[in-house]
Amino acid sequence: MIREAAPRDMETLLDWRMEVLDHVFPGRDLSGLRAASRQYYQGQLGSGHIACFALEEPGNPAGEQEGGSAGDWKERIIGCGGICLQQEMPSPDNPSGRCGYLMNIYVRPKHRHQGHARDMVDWLMDQARAWGAEKIWLEASEEGRPLYETLGFTDLPAIMAVEPNRTDERPATVQPA
Repeated sequence: MIREAAPRDMETLLDWRMEVLDHVFPGRDLSGLRAASRQYYQGQLGSGHIACFALEEPGNPAGEQEGGSAGDWKERIIGCGGICLQQEMPSPDNPSGRCGYLMNIYVRPKHRHQGHARDMVDWLMDQARAWGAEKIWLEASEEGRPLYETLGFTDLPAIMAVEPNRTDERPATVQPA
């Protein structure tokens, strides 16, 4: 079951964001990222970013969590995900210029390989398409790659990125003539 995150869910969303970051970047200093994520969500949630939670169905013993009742949806959360809706320059492969960047697709380990991540990705892609996105992309972990491949995602070998926090000198900028 998928539930869209709303502004009133901010603390729960931030708790999950920090869990995801801790999973993806174990041992890294995450101080300041909760406040930065709060600021991002306050400005983007519901307009430029759609977030969701995967919930275990009530009454499913595998989904029961310690100390919680099946009636409280927050205690049934087993995963989360999001999609950033972006406008880029129109191009032949994306005439509208609308695109979605899938991110933070995460399911707790004991609930993996049961279709929850696929449900979230399908739901988020449907939201992006309803907004008019013609292009949807993501950065895949090795764990997630098999799922994304079954959904039709392929590698884009021409993509390059500059690493954040790069400390070496960059070449001098060439001035236009």
